[in-house]
Amino acid sequence: MKRMRWLVAMVAVLSLFAAACSAAEDAAETATDAAGDAADAATDAAEDVVEEVTGDDEEEAMEEEAMEEEEAMEEPAELASDYGVTEDTIRVGMSADLSGPFAALTSVIVDAQVAYFDRVNENGGIAGREVELVILDNAYDVPTQLDNYAELSEESEEGVVMISQSTGSPHTSAIAADLADDDLLAVPLSWYSGWVDPDFGGNVFELYTNYCFEGMNGVEFLAGQSEAASPTLAVVTRPGEYGQDGAAGAKIAAEALGLEIVYDGEGAVEGDDFTPIITELVAAQPDIVWITTAPSQTAQIIGGAFAGGLTSAIWSGSSPSYNVALLDTAVGPALDAAYFHSTYTALWGANEEPGMVDMMETLTERLPTANYAQADTFIVGWTEAIFTETVLRAAAEAGDMTRAGVVAAANSVSVDFQGLAPDQQWSGDPNDFAVRESYIYDVVLADATVATPITEPGSSGLVLVEGPFVGDVAASYEFNEPCFISEG
Repeated sequence: MKRMRWLVAMVAVLSLFAAACSAAEDAAETATDAAGDAADAATDAAEDVVEEVTGDDEEEAMEEEAMEEEEAMEEPAELASDYGVTEDTIRVGMSADLSGPFAALTSVIVDAQVAYFDRVNENGGIAGREVELVILDNAYDVPTQLDNYAELSEESEEGVVMISQSTGSPHTSAIAADLADDDLLAVPLSWYSGWVDPDFGGNVFELYTNYCFEGMNGVEFLAGQSEAASPTLAVVTRPGEYGQDGAAGAKIAAEALGLEIVYDGEGAVEGDDFTPIITELVAAQPDIVWITTAPSQTAQIIGGAFAGGLTSAIWSGSSPSYNVALLDTAVGPALDAAYFHSTYTALWGANEEPGMVDMMETLTERLPTANYAQADTFIVGWTEAIFTETVLRAAAEAGDMTRAGVVAAANSVSVDFQGLAPDQQWSGDPNDFAVRESYIYDVVLADATVATPITEPGSSGLVLVEGPFVGDVAASYEFNEPCFISEG
């Protein structure tokens, strides 16, 4: 229990935070038969020669037939196409944060997609074509995202047929209208509830649940874990679709559960100085806190709150507010004592489903020197790639790999995420098809092996508590519009 671990963690937290916050087996056996005459021996020898020659001919014929079948399989299918698809290539783009605040996570997600499609290509590609990933860095910067989009959406063979990752909520929002105009599909590395609005996010295909439902589930879970008779809530988030969509879900849960919000820091996490936020949190002394920030900001706010005297609250927040790398910092004991990690998928080694086994075996073989301290994040990239392959194969089967054909295919498929995340589809009424399930993991510092490659379940320091689960608030919520709409 978090409360029990808190007693052990407090001394370490306060001192650490003050000091450093920032062969085969071979066998042969012969036998001879001395009986028989010369004629029999000659006949046997002749039969052996005939068998050997015939066998060679049959083997050669089988090899030629197999080669012909392989060549036929690799022959590109006749497909309608416009941009990003040629007779031998399918170009898929990414505009990913490789140097900004989420780079530690996003680079691992990109690595997983690269490994996935390397294997696809080694097995014949899709419709006889190799999938070529065009990877651009958006640095979590909207103007850079717009420049990247101009390149990826180019109406020529140099453009792409779809975008398999667009990092960031405001960044994807900035291209949402253009995606629709250009008949181009994008998978956001963002879980904004507005993507289901066909007038806004019609060409944005969100995977898993959204920040709003996650906030409902997370706050309801925390309220059930709190030892307070009437738990009070603090909300601390970044501005924009990420932070304020998460805040909206937390507040919906608070209203439904009768929780008093004693500090409303919706949109307050800006800049580099979080002293005012920390001061107000300590003064309010909430029982539970819902946070939606970047991992480095989470570390500063939790560490500062603990050091200031807010030691009884339990915390969780929208993914990716937490990163396992934080356990190797001064705030590790505070996270161990007080934090539950909310997220959208199963984590590395959390089950023995075929999809999990396949992913782990493939990535550890193909990426032996990767940062396996971030192994849980591989699942996001792997499932993005599962979605992308499923959509591209559906478009190829329909004979239409135009950009519009790929969008149509995405609207028609149901994707089996093979035990890595809840299965999903994107057609019909959002209230019916929107994913409401999320996962809650306990952060256990003693289980973490942050500095070494993670190949065993649980060594990321995360232990499943609930999931995939839907709280009562999320289950009953009528989802007819986005939980948060930006005025900008």
